[in-house]
Amino acid sequence: MIPVRGTLSAQKPLDSLTWLRVGGPADWLFQPADEADLSDFLAALDPDIAVFPMGVGSNLIVRDGGLRAVVIRLGRGFNSIEIGETITAGAAALDAHVARKAADAGRDLTFLRTIPGSIGGAVRMNAGCYGSYIADHLIDIVAIDRQGQRHVIPAADLNLAYRQSELPEGMVIIQARFTAAQAEAERLHARMEDQLAKRDATQPTKERSAGSTFRNPAGFSSTGQADDRHDLKAWKVIEDAGLRGARLGGAQMSPMHPNFLINAGGATARELEALGEEVRKRVLQARGISLQWEIRRVGEAGPDAALPQLVLNSGAEKTE
Repeated sequence: MIPVRGTLSAQKPLDSLTWLRVGGPADWLFQPADEADLSDFLAALDPDIAVFPMGVGSNLIVRDGGLRAVVIRLGRGFNSIEIGETITAGAAALDAHVARKAADAGRDLTFLRTIPGSIGGAVRMNAGCYGSYIADHLIDIVAIDRQGQRHVIPAADLNLAYRQSELPEGMVIIQARFTAAQAEAERLHARMEDQLAKRDATQPTKERSAGSTFRNPAGFSSTGQADDRHDLKAWKVIEDAGLRGARLGGAQMSPMHPNFLINAGGATARELEALGEEVRKRVLQARGISLQWEIRRVGEAGPDAALPQLVLNSGAEKTE
């Protein structure tokens, strides 16, 4: 295999690397030491072998059969944060850490504080909350292509839209640069503490989840344009369909927040995905709304065993 300075592991189970704690093995897991190690590896890799960049697994279901690919997971060599007139963050830097460091310097990226995951994933998903999105702040990114070449890509070329971006297949984001307004550090930290308190009061932050399961059906159309259903939220249409607390084996729609799919104990990736699809089917039947997955689902299916029966939980506690 290709010589590397980082770590290259064959048949690496991915369940321990995802927040939902499910997933079969990847053919290979590569954790590069630094940018040069990553570039050399990609340049030497057979172009017919698929590459899958993976962050901290916060918004991901890896199916039980695993991934026929080289999974690239960036670590310490890619988590630097530099604050100046702009903010430069490595793709492996945690969103929350970037928000805190920026606030320390009197720069406002507070919307990142409660977003789970790392900067690379946040860029790919055009992550956002509290009315702010990556697209509102991103200047450009640095990415490595399948030939090992380095590219600086302006934000405009990514065509950022609601929960999506356009990045050439196989490219690995290694860095992003942002603008951020100046503000008093104390006020920024106070705002983030308030955001955390609100999140913890309404979301199952102590459970094994992957954040919001489905995109809100409101606010944007599939092209990113505002639509006329601006008051709809995914959690509300799921609840209206009687699915708050619904359970299928070890998978459950959180009783605390019905748009959070959680591993309530021993769930398989198949159970989690099947419960999500059942939610989509019932919301479509009840409201005529086709919910779109926000959690990314990748890999091959595992054994095709019978699924448990869906159990509804009409007495689930409401906290929204």
